[in-house]
Amino acid sequence: MSAPAAATAEPRRTPLYEVHERLGAALVDFAGWLMPLRYGSEAGEHRAVREAAGLFDLSHMGEIHVRGPQADALLDHALVGHLSAVAPGRARYTMITAEDGGVLDDLIVYRLAADDYLVVANAANSDAVAAALRERASGFDAEVADESAEYALIAVQGPRAAEILAPLTDADLSDIRYYAGYFHTVAGHPVLLARTGYTGEDGFEIFLRPGSGAAAVWDALSAAGEPHGLVPAGLSARDTLRLEAGMPLYGNELTTEVTPYEAGLGRVVKLDKPGDFVGRAALAARARSGPSRTLVGLVARGRRVPRQGYTVLREDQPVGVVTSGAPSPTLGRPIAVAYVDAGVDTATGAFAVDVRGRAEPVDVVELPFYRREA
Repeated sequence: MSAPAAATAEPRRTPLYEVHERLGAALVDFAGWLMPLRYGSEAGEHRAVREAAGLFDLSHMGEIHVRGPQADALLDHALVGHLSAVAPGRARYTMITAEDGGVLDDLIVYRLAADDYLVVANAANSDAVAAALRERASGFDAEVADESAEYALIAVQGPRAAEILAPLTDADLSDIRYYAGYFHTVAGHPVLLARTGYTGEDGFEIFLRPGSGAAAVWDALSAAGEPHGLVPAGLSARDTLRLEAGMPLYGNELTTEVTPYEAGLGRVVKLDKPGDFVGRAALAARARSGPSRTLVGLVARGRRVPRQGYTVLREDQPVGVVTSGAPSPTLGRPIAVAYVDAGVDTATGAFAVDVRGRAEPVDVVELPFYRREA
């Protein structure tokens, strides 16, 4: 007789769980959190973000504070970016890597004050990022505090996001530049209001602490946005939006098996910043030698979707693997991103993806697939 299976932990609920139930969302376990996959039509939610605005619950993301007189020096040592050069009120996209240069996670770091940074990690990696930061904090006069459980995070994204948010906040949104975040109020609640996002559109991310005001802020945004076409949007729309915008997803385009250079993100590695940092030697060597593979965009000529793990073919020979793929509501055709071997001539030759034993023709294109108008 086999041993009983180990009990599986119940997924955590965000502060907006009751809101999602009320709206009839399809809820799924994502990275240990019960999250809305969709509220209705995935394509409809996607199009609403491209044309008007969408409202997202991102409370599953990790929020890790790094505080103290040497918080800046610690982050310069722990991450690939030059975080001490970031001014208070500004944010930076960066990464944390292993000693061999493999990506442990991609991050957004907000400098809230001279000695206080907020590191936002992907939900599946937040524990590992917090642990790595604590380990790398040895010898620095700084404290690493994982405060993810104390936050709710709401995003409003789309070309009408600012128009919807403006009447609800004390902030002059024209003063908040892209990749900036300041303390303001939204619907009467104190928040960190940041002009950041993961959709390829203009928009804002609203950090609430404590999370008890999340439902009130969500409802206020929903009511203000309804006349403008705002809809609640789930994980499915978020994934197709970020894919069209050429934004990487950890576990797909980014893993411990690749460095930022393979992903076309070598610009985030600041080899010229003062001092050493974890992974510097390996990343410097990779910068000199060049990546072993490169990330490309693929647009299918037919209707079958190239999915993660499918083989990329050039003249019927394997040259790479798909990391993400989905139907594109904006382009009206399936799209994918894939790693192909360095040195492969992507400008010539017949490319295809092996979709369940059938070679489906694709065109190789530059990323991103979609870029919003300025």
